[in-house]
Amino acid sequence: MRIGNKDFCDKGHTYVMGILNVTPDSFSDGGSFNSVDQALFHAEEMIKEGADILDIGGESTRPGYTKISDEEEISRVVPVIEKIKANFDIPISLDTYKSGVASAGIKAGVDVINDIWGLKADEKMAGVVAEARVPVVIMHNRDNKDYGDFFEDMKRDLRESLEIARRAGISNDRIILDPGVGFAKDVEENLISIKRAHELSDLGCPVLLACSRKSVIGITCDLPVDERLEGTLATSVYAALNDIFMVRVHDVKENVRAIKMAEAIKNVHR
Repeated sequence: MRIGNKDFCDKGHTYVMGILNVTPDSFSDGGSFNSVDQALFHAEEMIKEGADILDIGGESTRPGYTKISDEEEISRVVPVIEKIKANFDIPISLDTYKSGVASAGIKAGVDVINDIWGLKADEKMAGVVAEARVPVVIMHNRDNKDYGDFFEDMKRDLRESLEIARRAGISNDRIILDPGVGFAKDVEENLISIKRAHELSDLGCPVLLACSRKSVIGITCDLPVDERLEGTLATSVYAALNDIFMVRVHDVKENVRAIKMAEAIKNVHR
């Protein structure tokens, strides 16, 4: 898969997407990187630690989040996108479900759109992605938890998103699927989403797993948000051992090292 000016191999290695939230209220790092200078410093830090791509978010999507206007979200993310692009050679993903924000981000240099609503929240989003010919992360999400067979229902929901993409002219080679850990799921369903995430590749697209510091780790390990590194590393190692395409994390250095070790064990020939 071509992302920006870099080629990403769909199999054989798990890439690391570093999280850069330029928000005052994200669940884990809200307020930490609000200014352009703070964001640029953290971007440089993650690049040095081995991030393959950065994911910039301008609106918190934590449970109970407050929706902001397109204009406010654009004012948060575009200056950061432009500054990073001017200083570093790394692909950038924009975490947004709004077509107006996506358009502004693409104009500023964004290489991937990461849509937590799987192209379903904004009917114009698929067209914006298709016209720009950028890859898109299609995440599983819904406005209820009324599942029958949970995993089959998830796959059905994702097929609906894939059909929206297909109708807009987005081919599978520009789509990454995300099971949406932490969104419209209880603890057991989140654990199933992690355990079976690799099976989503049967839908014809590589898979991204985003578990970093999330509540499923906090509840499972009985830990606050600032003590969930080890739990996150466990999910990244599991991803690497199961040929997941990419993980989205806050702690880049530690996850890069854990994946490197897991892949060495997985790939040893004797």
